[in-house]
Amino acid sequence: MATPSPSPVVHPLPRKPAPPSPAVPPRGDPAAALDLLVKARAGLAEAARLTRSNERYATAHLAALRAAAAVLAARGRPAPANPRRRPRIRSAWEVLPEIAPELTEWSALFASGATRRARAEAGIAGAATGRDADDLVRAVEMFLRLVERMLPLQQLLGRDSPNDRPEQLPQPRAERPDAG
Repeated sequence: MATPSPSPVVHPLPRKPAPPSPAVPPRGDPAAALDLLVKARAGLAEAARLTRSNERYATAHLAALRAAAAVLAARGRPAPANPRRRPRIRSAWEVLPEIAPELTEWSALFASGATRRARAEAGIAGAATGRDADDLVRAVEMFLRLVERMLPLQQLLGRDSPNDRPEQLPQPRAERPDAG
């Protein structure tokens, strides 16, 4: 019996993929963060002036979303879990705890109001009551002050003195001691 001859077809061994290049830490965009904070502050002021509860709720929620986006812009993006796969689209409220764990509870609060905001924007009667809107405006005010304090935008923009700040930089409200 004859031995079989070797196959003329060469089957190459699969190569191991090259190790990924070292991840470059994502950089933030302080100019975009500053712009988003200014828009968030303006949106909150607009929400406080509105009389219809649906509009007030939706506008305040959008201001919170812009403040969260400012944090994401200032601190950069989270590293993808699998760099080979295209990441799924996630809301700012899902990403925020990864970038700023100290804002996890705020993220959960505003994420829980996203459906209500969508209903309010759609004009569904009673989507947000006056009380809902007032509570959200107060919560967004606190969240926005917290974000303004935690982002060192002056250092990120390369400005050291208060005189170097652009005029549109939102300033946190001065703390008032409790009377009593």
